[in-house]
Amino acid sequence: MSGHSKWATIKRKKAALDAKRGNMFTRLIKEITIAARQGGGDPNGNPRLRLAVDNAKSANMPADNIDRAIKKATGELEGVTYTEITYEGYGPAGIAIMIESATDNKNRTVAEIRHHFTKHGGSMGESGSVAWMFDRKGVITIQREDRTEDDMMEIILDAGGDDLQTEDEFFVVTTSLETFEPVRRAVVEKGVKVENASLQWVAKNNVGVAGEDAEKVGKLIEALEECDDVQNVYSNADFRD
Repeated sequence: MSGHSKWATIKRKKAALDAKRGNMFTRLIKEITIAARQGGGDPNGNPRLRLAVDNAKSANMPADNIDRAIKKATGELEGVTYTEITYEGYGPAGIAIMIESATDNKNRTVAEIRHHFTKHGGSMGESGSVAWMFDRKGVITIQREDRTEDDMMEIILDAGGDDLQTEDEFFVVTTSLETFEPVRRAVVEKGVKVENASLQWVAKNNVGVAGEDAEKVGKLIEALEECDDVQNVYSNADFRD
């Protein structure tokens, strides 16, 4: 199956630093808050909340933080209301970029995102300008431990998964929207450690970037990811050696 994304590998190497800065916990708390506000505070009856809580636990978030986020969303505690907005644009070398945000101030968020596009040689686009280059997919990141690719392939194909990518320390499983939860459940039931599972924008076709272009694209993506209101950044860049 397809090769791994070098940017995904780079991002995972940054994960420990992100956790120290608190970025990871902040984004997880926002996702829990939005999920609970939209579908109620019971994870058993709210699939999005159950997924958000599972991801938070995988990131070693304290249970008190999770409970407090849910209570703020359901009105038991005073909290902030977040709005989800997706932005689109082009980076250096014509790379397409999708940005998911959760914000309590739309004007602040769009101004900050536009600033980073301009500063790093990109441009914001209208809604739909690059979305057609991506598919909405389920992505499950699994710790390899001592499992072989054949072992994982059997599990995900039996459950309806689409693709398996192998990295140094992880397997990355791709699913359709319909099979995302069945595949995730099948993996968990096999006792496999799931690092993260989420719905993502996956590029239909990647565009190779190298040298100076790769450096410019990487700096833009990193700047966008460090925005407080940004939850996730996706691109069709394939970072070459």
